[in-house]
Amino acid sequence: MDSPQSIEACAKKEPHTTAQEERTLKKLARAQWLRAAILGANDGLLSTMTLMLGVGAAKDQDQRSMVLSGVAGALAGACSMAVGEFVSVSTQLDIAKTMMGKSTEGDDRKLEPLPSPLKAAAASSLAFLCGAFVPLVPALLVSENRIRIGVMVIVASFALCLLGGIGAYLGDSSVKISAMRVLLGWWISMAITYGLLKPFDNDSKRD
Repeated sequence: MDSPQSIEACAKKEPHTTAQEERTLKKLARAQWLRAAILGANDGLLSTMTLMLGVGAAKDQDQRSMVLSGVAGALAGACSMAVGEFVSVSTQLDIAKTMMGKSTEGDDRKLEPLPSPLKAAAASSLAFLCGAFVPLVPALLVSENRIRIGVMVIVASFALCLLGGIGAYLGDSSVKISAMRVLLGWWISMAITYGLLKPFDNDSKRD
């Protein structure tokens, strides 16, 4: 049987524990938002850069086509991310409301708060655009195709290492391994895209 002193001590610890749990939940919520933003930026950088490299391989010395393909890919990807995030968060909210409605009156468990669907959609699309903006800058500034592609690859590789490292840090995993994994995956994707579309440039030169 517990003594009155131990019961009183437990009662005093409860408010402190609850406050600590609330702070932990807030930190986790902020980390989830930041991690989602990093993943969105990473997706925007990867898809836009790979698309622009493919066009650059097939359309040698055509800076305008490369830039336009990057802009189109960035806008299409941002819209797709926004719609997908809006539908996903809205579905989670519907499920949460259903669970709350089915819960018993004596059940005092609290469901984790979910972000607004509109805010989540805006954050996801904005992060995608920020990532897509990285390869667009050197594509606009450098006119020579080979130099332009080289600068784009260097800038994108550095940005991918940074994003991969931050994502790994938030996920409590190895920063170096995560950064190199993202970079290696993108290099493989870049090589496949560039290699498959490069012969189309040779066909156009023969014509």
